[in-house]
Amino acid sequence: MSPIQAKDPSAAAPSPVPRLSASSDSSPRAKRPHRPHQPDRPDPAADAVDADVAGAVGGALERVLADRLARAGALDALFAVELAGRVARFTREGGKRTRSQLLWWSMRACGGGDGPTVAATLRIGAALELLQTCALVHDDLMDGSALRRGRPTLHADLRDRYAGSAPADRTARFGEASAVLAGDLALAWADDVVAETALDPATAATVGRVWSDMRTEMVAGQFLDLQGQLTGSRSRPQALRAAHLKSALYSVQRPLALGAAMAGADGRTTRALCSAGRCVGMAFQLRDDLDDVFGDPRLTGKSCGDDIRTGKPTYLAALALARAEAAADRPAMTVLERALGNEDLTPAGLDGVRDVLVGTGARQAVETKIARLSARGLRHFDGALPDSVAKSLLRGLLTSATASRATDGPPDRVRPAPAAPPEGSAAPENRR
Repeated sequence: MSPIQAKDPSAAAPSPVPRLSASSDSSPRAKRPHRPHQPDRPDPAADAVDADVAGAVGGALERVLADRLARAGALDALFAVELAGRVARFTREGGKRTRSQLLWWSMRACGGGDGPTVAATLRIGAALELLQTCALVHDDLMDGSALRRGRPTLHADLRDRYAGSAPADRTARFGEASAVLAGDLALAWADDVVAETALDPATAATVGRVWSDMRTEMVAGQFLDLQGQLTGSRSRPQALRAAHLKSALYSVQRPLALGAAMAGADGRTTRALCSAGRCVGMAFQLRDDLDDVFGDPRLTGKSCGDDIRTGKPTYLAALALARAEAAADRPAMTVLERALGNEDLTPAGLDGVRDVLVGTGARQAVETKIARLSARGLRHFDGALPDSVAKSLLRGLLTSATASRATDGPPDRVRPAPAAPPEGSAAPENRR
């Protein structure tokens, strides 16, 4: 098998990471030092992180947050406590650190692990966690969600903090506006961390391109999601496109691409990892759609049915409606039409939606699609890298990404075989 690292990455143009547009920069790029593929070579710095990736990322994140909070305090004490402090607390309590773990194990599986690479990768992992904070705070606000990770969402927390200070509509508006600022602050911090991380020129250029595209993709996907809610779109292709941009890319594919970039992986390897991440990322988002309706709130950390009540244009809902229409099943169509976008949908009404999703075969069809996407993604992954401990652990993370958090789980005949994730790891956050 050919080595993972290319001897001259400047010859691998265009960039193996899919771009939003072609680069107009025709200047020669700096050559990346050749690093032979030795994923299992002992390295004290890397081995210490391998034992507890989430903890190591948390440590890097803590250093970043301490610096940012100190700067915020120098600006204004109230701002530092009320807004910056909430952003820091939300990010600290993220827990799973799965995107940064995908980044780490991708870097390790591609042969990275020297001291400078370890330090830089942990910082990029911290930046991913801050980007996740931005995405979730804004997503909760746009969806009007009350809970996140079993606790009040940030806009609800700020609203309640100032309850009684002004009329209810004004405190609600204050909470919403402050959440916009909180998400913006998290994004600014994330960008600062990436910009301030010491990288060689070639790595910095690749990381910068991936990071830039990832932010734009997230915004594009969120817009398509909102536009679909407004127009009542039930287009299955549009639902898949929004899910791909909004969640699948930044949840799986882009972290894998960033890890490959940190290790100096060659174009073939990076393309294969991106293909794997694209498939698994889409399967992850389809699982999230199912868990919104069928998931156990004790496992998902949120109430069931938010996507139904907000009329979110999910592939699951679009497929169920299409199947009901094709079968001329008027009762099923009526249930869906009355429930989608109904903010006052009762638990009994949600039970009716569940019955329709099962009765039309939509749930089973999505389960099957998840299984096929996952299997396709793992085929891409298995051919991308030589066998190593890091590869095995990364594969476990990808496998666990699409595990069900439903009370009854998916039908047995399409349930993917469980795989033990690496120590300190877990499946990606259940939303986004």
